[in-house]
Amino acid sequence: MKIIRFILYPIAFLYGGLMTLRNFLYDIGFFSSKIHDFPVISVGNLSMGGTGKSPHVEYIIRLLKRKSKIATLSRGYGRNTTGFLEVSRNHSFLDVGDEPKVFKDNYPYLNVFVDANRNRGIRTIREKYPETKCVIMDDAFQHRTIKPGLSILLTDYSKLYIKDLMLPTGGLREPHWGAQRADIIVVTKCPPIFSPVDARAIRKQLKAKPYQKVYFSYLSYNNIKPVYKNEHPKSIKLGKESDILLFTGIAKPSILEYHLKDKVNSIRHLRFGDHHNFMINDIQKIVKEFEQLKGKNKIILTTEKDSVRLQSSGIKEILGGKPIYFIPVQVQFHGKDKDEFDEQILEYVARNK
Repeated sequence: MKIIRFILYPIAFLYGGLMTLRNFLYDIGFFSSKIHDFPVISVGNLSMGGTGKSPHVEYIIRLLKRKSKIATLSRGYGRNTTGFLEVSRNHSFLDVGDEPKVFKDNYPYLNVFVDANRNRGIRTIREKYPETKCVIMDDAFQHRTIKPGLSILLTDYSKLYIKDLMLPTGGLREPHWGAQRADIIVVTKCPPIFSPVDARAIRKQLKAKPYQKVYFSYLSYNNIKPVYKNEHPKSIKLGKESDILLFTGIAKPSILEYHLKDKVNSIRHLRFGDHHNFMINDIQKIVKEFEQLKGKNKIILTTEKDSVRLQSSGIKEILGGKPIYFIPVQVQFHGKDKDEFDEQILEYVARNK
């Protein structure tokens, strides 16, 4: 692995140089960044993924839903459509991408949109829904054609951006000094028990600027829910008698596996790539692994994001009769960070109406 990194380092160095030049040209105004005249919140990261963007977007949705008419705007990664599209509950993940599909399923009242061109997307949202008071952009930190009013940068507790390297040697999309564009830095996926000493050490490593606030969050898992709602109880609790076949198509599933480890009798984990598009042979493999489990209380378990990719007829016919569930996840903040984070978001939206 070290040899491969050494070989790829010149490519990473060149890529980092190109990204630095690109950002410099935006910073000096050679390339323009559009500033919109109403609240635009960006949630993104410096790395390729796995920092928990979607749960943090959902946290902000829940925070703002009673205060303002809001909308989300995503690229719609992996969709087979192009251009601007308003997401409906009838769309599949193939139409709009998995994260926007989850947003719409969880918050039917929310206006959810996809468009790779974020400026066009915001402009069209305002034209169609002029009552919109805030747009939350998912995974938009590198979209320099738009300058959000509030930029939130996420970094994984287990691999801070300050310790990572540029692609393809590491996982960074741009050099770590790009973090200076953020107004808020959230260290995500922290341990549920987290000491102030650890927080101070991380703040020291990140060297946040005076205008930047640093917060610490962790993931909280809820009772599991059926993937196919009409075939199993609405939600159940896992117990020590449960034998789990877990399959995931997310960037960093280790936290979920760790969460489940002490709560069930056994876990067998099948890992697929991030945003994996499950095919029939994948599902057949999952069923085969499930049937090899021993025990009376066998369950197939996946993530909420993966569950929306299991709704096509061919897949549902294979899995429909099996006890298959997904586990919802929510973001929580440590200590006083919740109140301070909430206040900063709410104050920004109220000030810029």
